[in-house]
Amino acid sequence: MIEWVTGVVAAGGWPGVLALMFLENLFPPIPSEVIMPLAGFAAARGQMSLVLAIVAGIAGTLLGNAVWFEVSRAIGAARIKPLFARYGRWFAVDDKDFEKAEATLRKHGPVALFFGRLLPGIRTVISIPAGLIRIPRHVFYLWTALGSTVWTCFLALAGYWMEDHYDRVAGWLEPLSYVVLAGIVGTYAWHIWRTRVRKA
Repeated sequence: MIEWVTGVVAAGGWPGVLALMFLENLFPPIPSEVIMPLAGFAAARGQMSLVLAIVAGIAGTLLGNAVWFEVSRAIGAARIKPLFARYGRWFAVDDKDFEKAEATLRKHGPVALFFGRLLPGIRTVISIPAGLIRIPRHVFYLWTALGSTVWTCFLALAGYWMEDHYDRVAGWLEPLSYVVLAGIVGTYAWHIWRTRVRKA
């Protein structure tokens, strides 16, 4: 994975970063924890502008989240709740999970959106209930942008500052990316099992 992401970043420059971050927010197993530090590495080596890499990362994140938010907003909670109740366990959620997320977003909308962008596994998913309960667009995009800016800047600057230790860092980034993927799969399987036990 590291070699592939590095190749896209090196060959594509900031458009490659934008495309990868867009995909990361559609398909979370492509982690931003790999993409943005590598963009920072490339910037430190003079292969692209650090500012453009960060802006591209933020833009890709917003576009990816916009897809989930706008599709969910068009569907609406009233139409999706029966599907969560019937089929949600196959997507590692059920109607109770949805109700908790909905209640949290209604009570702490802006704060939840901001901090949700900083939490692995939550960053993309939170856009779905936000759209389903039709959080105002200006609230969603403002707080998503703010949270995404903090996260993207942190990762890119970490990669930029650690450029001298690239070989050492690359050695643990790839195993870490597989650990993240294994964690996602494991969490999914555990959640499905827990949901079945709870409904038994």
